[in-house]
Amino acid sequence: MPSSLPAKTRLILASSSPYRRALLDRLRIPFEIIAPALDETPLPNETPAATALRLAQAKARKVALQAPDALIIGADQVALCEGRQLGKPGNHANALVQLQSMRGRMIEFHSALCVYDARRKTMQSADILTQVRLRDLPDEELDAYLRIEQPYDVAGSAKAEGLGIALLESVQSHDPTALIGLPLIELTQMLRAAGLKLFTVR
Repeated sequence: MPSSLPAKTRLILASSSPYRRALLDRLRIPFEIIAPALDETPLPNETPAATALRLAQAKARKVALQAPDALIIGADQVALCEGRQLGKPGNHANALVQLQSMRGRMIEFHSALCVYDARRKTMQSADILTQVRLRDLPDEELDAYLRIEQPYDVAGSAKAEGLGIALLESVQSHDPTALIGLPLIELTQMLRAAGLKLFTVR
């Protein structure tokens, strides 16, 4: 295990997601946010897990160009339903079609995470799989949910941390935060391995 990091080590979340920011806030560790601009299009014949891992690592490495002294968290999530990748719907109509295609089916969420130590040039990464089954609900319920919560900026068109939990029949994962987009169980292990102290009285 590497030696402890200096007390003032910069910790950066390489993401513009308010959901990941809220999750990282739970750890009560000071951090910055730098959102990298990347083309997130999957490569030809790339598996969902490979896409998520590649993008999580690419985000962290891109931020490292601006912050070569920092510990950087990169994350990405790819959802898969019966062989088809699900992106962010962007609007109500697309979200309704997405939920209609998912109801009664099992969806796989690949939540990739990496911690990149820009000073040591070391990378830790993992893909956390979450399997979710949606309830077979009628169109009017799906439509009503979307109008209430408007989850148009999340892959899968449902916020499990909010009212979207009522759409779900089951969730299988060893990390309940992975579905929201930042697997905290894995992240805290990576931060400790990088030498960051999590329980410091301030």
